[in-house]
Amino acid sequence: MAPKQAVILCGGLGSRLGELTRQTPKPLLPIQGRPFLEILIQEISRYGVTRFLLLAAFRSELIETFAREVGARLGRDITVEVSIEPDRAGTGGALVHALPLLDETFYLFNGDSLLDTPLDRLAGLLSRPGAGAALALRRLEAGGRYGVVERDGERIISFGKKGDPEAPAWINGGVYALRRALIARLPSTSSIEDELFAPLAEEGGGIYGLETDGFFLDIGVPEDFARAQTAIPAHQHRPAVFFDRDGVLNLDHGHVGTPDRFEWVEGAREAVAAVNARGWYAFIVTNQAGIGKGFYSIDDHHRLMRHMRDELAAAGGHIDDQRFCPFHPEATIEAYRQVSDWRKPGPGMLLDLMAHWPVDRANSLMIGDNQTDIQAAEAAGVAGYLFTGGRLDQFLDAIFERQN
Repeated sequence: MAPKQAVILCGGLGSRLGELTRQTPKPLLPIQGRPFLEILIQEISRYGVTRFLLLAAFRSELIETFAREVGARLGRDITVEVSIEPDRAGTGGALVHALPLLDETFYLFNGDSLLDTPLDRLAGLLSRPGAGAALALRRLEAGGRYGVVERDGERIISFGKKGDPEAPAWINGGVYALRRALIARLPSTSSIEDELFAPLAEEGGGIYGLETDGFFLDIGVPEDFARAQTAIPAHQHRPAVFFDRDGVLNLDHGHVGTPDRFEWVEGAREAVAAVNARGWYAFIVTNQAGIGKGFYSIDDHHRLMRHMRDELAAAGGHIDDQRFCPFHPEATIEAYRQVSDWRKPGPGMLLDLMAHWPVDRANSLMIGDNQTDIQAAEAAGVAGYLFTGGRLDQFLDAIFERQN
């Protein structure tokens, strides 16, 4: 099962950025008005991560204020905690200090860089024999001047040694999936790269690497911070596929609200994975009148969504975000007995997702099994496609082929 916790290193001074970071932690620097850390958390949350731990030092009170506010700004049900280093402890020491707050497995990120990484595939490497760490790797044409990563298959056998400065090489991308048990071996002041990854590789220990070729940007120097102002928003601006749920992703048995009644439509998991591979957002927008009518609860709905995420991850896919509408004019539970523009054919759920995510609306589409889905799509300015059965992945492939 993929980690549900992401730990983000936020303690660096950012001295290369001069006045920009004199009073502001580097991860909180704005990218077109949004803190870089907010963008990073949003991208990580696409993979079902719901708990975040920020390792802070410099101006930690600003990180704490950010942590209290970011979930509401993103419109996501996430938990954000802060661990403050008592002294400058390095990347490894910050983790040692936070050890009681770490899940058994977790992702680790640098708070000043964005590497587009398939986190589900990275976490999958932790299932390899003896695996304790998995690293995202990126290739540079002149990567030898950095610390080079050498491998035997997926296993890393050398980490951090300098190579030919002009030669292409795979280097550390700064995104990790880790087991908590490894952190206990680190000193209280330490570097995770020098005092954990390098020795593990030399020992032939369980450290694995995943090749990535996605977008990368580090905001640590002025020219890259300036470039981030346009490069990151352009990277995030992408089309979306809005999936109805019952009758599209799963068979509609009538008010499906628990995993025991959930059954995937043939080709549905493959369809979601195809959207992910295309680099598009994959969203769910679903009327859930069964909540308002008392057939199941909101907590049941969230449990079912976690079940779906876990099964999608096993198939190499993920849902970036979801909206659901429990309201119905004839709901038996009074709190949900109302008319809402979130209930399709109203466009509210789609519009709310587009308010929180930088969606390329003109090239996006919605797949539903009912005319109300198509009406909601049209009201939101998105192309709608009616799914009447068969394999969902083949249905979606035909749409993509027509678009091309």
